[in-house]
Amino acid sequence: MKLLQRAFCAASQLFLVAPVLAQDRSSVQVVNLGFPVPTLSVLLSFLIKFFFVAAGLAALLYLLLGAFAWVTSGGQKENVEKARDKIQAAIVGLILIVAVLAIMVTLEQVVFNQKICVGLSCDITIPNLIQ
Repeated sequence: MKLLQRAFCAASQLFLVAPVLAQDRSSVQVVNLGFPVPTLSVLLSFLIKFFFVAAGLAALLYLLLGAFAWVTSGGQKENVEKARDKIQAAIVGLILIVAVLAIMVTLEQVVFNQKICVGLSCDITIPNLIQ
């Protein structure tokens, strides 16, 4: 009986749906927003730059946490080693971030001559089907 009720409720929901029609193009008005609407390539470039800034800030924060742990270790060998490991990991992370940035900018500027961009020194190049 419950199965029959659920089936009836599900089937009745199909009849309650109102048809949706597309809006006529002539009634759409273009409004000046007061600022330029970013394209997909500008948005993706911003996200890539934001990722690198966030990664750098996270590495610096981890470095500061390691330094704070070193200062508050009280000379205990185990705590000093943990703090040193944090500092080493943060420095390796910063070196990797800078190396990846240098490689990507070199590829954009020198190798691809800004014809193919990945979002650091110029906006991302997205291939178009229609020119």
